[in-house]
Order: sequence, then C-alpha cells, then structure tokens
Amino acid sequence: MTRPRIGVLALQGDVREHSRVLTDLGADVLSVRRPGDLAAVSALVLPGGESSVIDKLSRAFGMREPLRAAIAGGMPVLGTCAGLILLADRLEDGIVGQQTFGGLDVTVRRNAFGSQTESFETDLEVPAVGDPRVKATFIRAPIVSEVGPSAEVIARLPDGGVVGVRQGGVMGLSFHPELDGERRFHKLLLDAARDA
Repeated sequence: MTRPRIGVLALQGDVREHSRVLTDLGADVLSVRRPGDLAAVSALVLPGGESSVIDKLSRAFGMREPLRAAIAGGMPVLGTCAGLILLADRLEDGIVGQQTFGGLDVTVRRNAFGSQTESFETDLEVPAVGDPRVKATFIRAPIVSEVGPSAEVIARLPDGGVVGVRQGGVMGLSFHPELDGERRFHKLLLDAARDA
C-alpha cells in the first residue's frame, strides 16, 4: 500500500506537532507553503496558531484561492483550533478584514473561552472515534456557535457547547489532539485521503 502524502499548512502555527503524528501513522508529510506544494498532497491539516495571521499569510503567499478551491473540490482536511476558524463558512468576531477558506457550514466565534490563562483540559465523548474518551486541550479556543444543515456535530463539551464538526471529508476541532498524543482524528484524515 502506498503511503498517503499529507500536507500541513506551514505558514504559522503548530506544524511540527501535526507532522510528527502523521509521520507516526505512516504518512509522507509535506509542509505546504506554496500552491505547488498543495497540488502534491492528497489531504491537508490546518494547524492551530493565529487565524488572522494565517489568513494574511495565505494571501501574501498566493495560497488563499488554491486552498479555497482544494477544499471546495473535496480535499480531505483536518483543522484544529485556528484551523477550525479558517474552515468555517461564517466568522462571528474576526478582526477587520479577516477571511476564512470555508468548507464547514458553521459559524465560529474566536477566543470563545477567553485568554491564554483560561486554557483548560477536559475529556470528551466522541462517537466518531470511539472509546476511550478524548483528552482535549483548549488554548484560546474557538467554539462553534451555529451549525448549519450541511455540517454534523461530532464533539460537545459537557455543557453542550459544540467543539467538533464534520462535513464530508472536512473536520474541524476547537481543541489540539496533536498536543495530547491523540491520533484518532489524524487517522480519520488518512482514511479519507486513501478513500478519496
């Protein structure tokens, strides 16, 4: 079986952590910075970081439209934290001029839990990945404030807040599985890449 080639958008954010998880799962990993890099991968991770900075850099590097086209064209994508924000079709409180790539029929609110000092960990039931529960780390995390009819909720906080969504091969998480040794979401991405 050929090793799937998975890209990690490497404009800003926790690229190394995602790359390590994907490599451990048997993928060839490519840091994606230019449109030619994107054309060479079968799936993509949008990492955590600063969503407004990644948005600006995607435009500066000529990546915004190729990313939008790849996502709209069915490329499997996993977005964590800032990556979820970038995948949202609608953004509730972006900075002036901030744009997203789209792909998830959701509205997302940035920094929904407050500043860095309000970061927290919790365990989540996520039927899409089965047992055991997912240890989830939230760092200046967004929340999904509205889910449209095309998207499916895959993870909720104990209070009901939506922190994981999926639409076809596109998945967005408010938390950081790559920081906790949690590989099951990346494995779903690899499975989607093999199926695509």
